[in-house]
Amino acid sequence: MPLYTCKIGTADGRIVEKEFEAVNKTALRAGLEEQGFRVFTLRLRLFKAFFGQRNRAGRFTGRRFLSFNQELVVLLKSGLPILQVLDTVTERLEAGRLLDVMREIQDDIRGGAVLSEAFGKFPRFFPPLYIASFRAGEQTGELPVTLGRFIAYQQRAEKLKAKIRSASFYPIILSCFVVVVVLFLMLWVVPTFTQIYADSNVELPLATRIIIHIADFMTEGLPLFILAAVGVFFALRSALRTTRGRLLRDRLKLKLPFFGRLFLDYAISSFCRTLGTTLLSGMPIVSSLQMSRGTLDNTLFEARMSLVIKRVQEGVSLSNALEQTTFFPGLALRMIGVGETSSSLSEMLADVADYYEDEVERRLDRLSTLIEPLLMLGMGLLVGAIVVAMYLPIFQMGATVH
Repeated sequence: MPLYTCKIGTADGRIVEKEFEAVNKTALRAGLEEQGFRVFTLRLRLFKAFFGQRNRAGRFTGRRFLSFNQELVVLLKSGLPILQVLDTVTERLEAGRLLDVMREIQDDIRGGAVLSEAFGKFPRFFPPLYIASFRAGEQTGELPVTLGRFIAYQQRAEKLKAKIRSASFYPIILSCFVVVVVLFLMLWVVPTFTQIYADSNVELPLATRIIIHIADFMTEGLPLFILAAVGVFFALRSALRTTRGRLLRDRLKLKLPFFGRLFLDYAISSFCRTLGTTLLSGMPIVSSLQMSRGTLDNTLFEARMSLVIKRVQEGVSLSNALEQTTFFPGLALRMIGVGETSSSLSEMLADVADYYEDEVERRLDRLSTLIEPLLMLGMGLLVGAIVVAMYLPIFQMGATVH
């Protein structure tokens, strides 16, 4: 039975928090009110994770998250009371974990909680930057403005992610197709030809013998190969869960030709975009750096950024502290230094983010332009080589007959 954490008011005026088991929230609320308690909040602690709604229990992100916030900002600008705003956006949600979360948020706000506190209880659904935007809006009294800045940030991030997905979609599909075709040839077509040549008792060319040996190895060793691949997969996954494994992975990523620079530009653009947005919302520089650090998505960069945060706390300028990381490009450092000097750091960070996002898009365009014909050429050569190698004995027999 699900477990609920309840904040209730007693008859003598005290507010206490207790845990109760109940079939659902409605039954629990009704039961508590019948006992004379005033129910402020009901928060689900244990729910049926393996039943029908499991597929809806994921993080609230992407276009759905963007649409939710755009509607929220429009309603806030209209001047409606916050509970009415939340009622309106909640009505449009489908049944699932997200709907339960929003109803719990409404209960918290009815109980006197502020928005940042209510939303902050669900980090799986609402990222730290989003909560920080709420907190900044509450402090300045300009919640629609701060949420508008977050929406602008989210739109840029989604645009860049969509560009990356688009650039990688075709190569992935083509690579999968190549693997399927090669497996079909090696596991079905080549053995058929092998049997034909064995019955004909002909002398096979070297290329044909090599392909036959590879096909025999793949056919006989396929179960062992699958087991080895599964073992390697789980071993790598376990290794990547360790700090040392993640650090080694991130070092290797940066050393990859072409892709290493792409990873670096993407990390810088994400970091600067987040840092600029948080500073513009009124957060202190150290808190903004701590929040932006996670967007680097690289263990090596994050470790060096921890040193940057420490140096900024000691009074060192941001540009000088970033220079000591050794991975920030000179152009970005100069632009950030100018922003600090002219008291326009947020705007300059946005410009840096724009520049490196454009660099990422340009590199992705080059990658798409280059990799697609190379994959097509590689697939053609590989499949062609297998087919030609298997037909060589037939060509030789035809030449002998003439």
